[in-house]
Amino acid sequence: MSSLFEPLALGGVTLKNRIAVSPMCQYSSVEGHPTPWHMVHLGSRAVGGAALVFTEATAVEARGRISPEDSGIWLDSQAEGWAPIARFIKEQGAAAGMQLAHAGLKASTAAPWNGGKAVEAGAGKRGWRPVVAPSALVFDEGYVAPQALTVAEIDAVVVAFADAAKRALAAGFEVLEIHGAHGYLLHEFLSPLSNHRDDEYGGSLENRSRLLKRVVQALRAVMPSHLPLMLRISATDWTEGGWDLEQSCALVASLKSEGVSLVDVSSGGNVPSAKIPIGPGYQTRFAEEIRRRTGVPTGAVGMIVAPEQADHIVRSGQADMVLLAREMLRDPYWPRRAAAALGVKIEGPKQYGRAW
Repeated sequence: MSSLFEPLALGGVTLKNRIAVSPMCQYSSVEGHPTPWHMVHLGSRAVGGAALVFTEATAVEARGRISPEDSGIWLDSQAEGWAPIARFIKEQGAAAGMQLAHAGLKASTAAPWNGGKAVEAGAGKRGWRPVVAPSALVFDEGYVAPQALTVAEIDAVVVAFADAAKRALAAGFEVLEIHGAHGYLLHEFLSPLSNHRDDEYGGSLENRSRLLKRVVQALRAVMPSHLPLMLRISATDWTEGGWDLEQSCALVASLKSEGVSLVDVSSGGNVPSAKIPIGPGYQTRFAEEIRRRTGVPTGAVGMIVAPEQADHIVRSGQADMVLLAREMLRDPYWPRRAAAALGVKIEGPKQYGRAW
């Protein structure tokens, strides 16, 4: 029996298998609103057999977008646009998930195919100012110089995450994920490389973790207790003196009683010069170690491409689920191909029955 196709209970939501579509930026929204692209992109992957389909990083406030084309959930009209997409995903037997995010100092940049660097602000321009961060440190050449958040502004960020969660739930999403990875705002607070504050949000691990913990608590306060809350972290900055596996384990252990259902373990993104040893399953060991040391379920992500590889990750206890990104871009029907390779029969849309 393939472990990859065993159900997974996360709170009151049972996933039909252990395969999730990882959040992937599409840079195809209009003023934060989803477009037909999102319906087709996310809907086709639900049809393809994934158990959990995540939206891209969805900004909790306008200045929290990575690019002007990023999706958002800071307006009721955006939630209304997401509702039919969430409904279609669920109609295909998948769980609809939304990743809530704030880009922090990496905001107001162009889509990758337009250069990926700062977008100008001002009359007739699509960028915005200020870009905010824990400290006034520029991410890299070509990025906007950020403004350090005040404590009152940090409080407002927590409220923005909670309000976004309410809208996501109203739109029909049943799994929420906090984006605390890849050098975006919450990760920026966690890492001593990007957080040089000397107040209650800087210095010690407890202080640097304070904003993320407040966001977790705020979301759990507005979410029904049976719905799962996931957290994506970067397990390491891959840079000496930065965020690392030890701090990740301590953070996850401290969140165990706060209602985090599963930790989605990625890495990097906070230091542009980091040397990352990329290869098949290169981040899986972090998911395995966090799971072993904290007892919190984890998800593995990063260059997981072969069905046998994904099955082994789950079967050997390295992680409780796999989240696929680029492989899902190459093949929306990867879960169906994996099932065939592993000798598992899964149900398909009746419209496609003749193909199976």
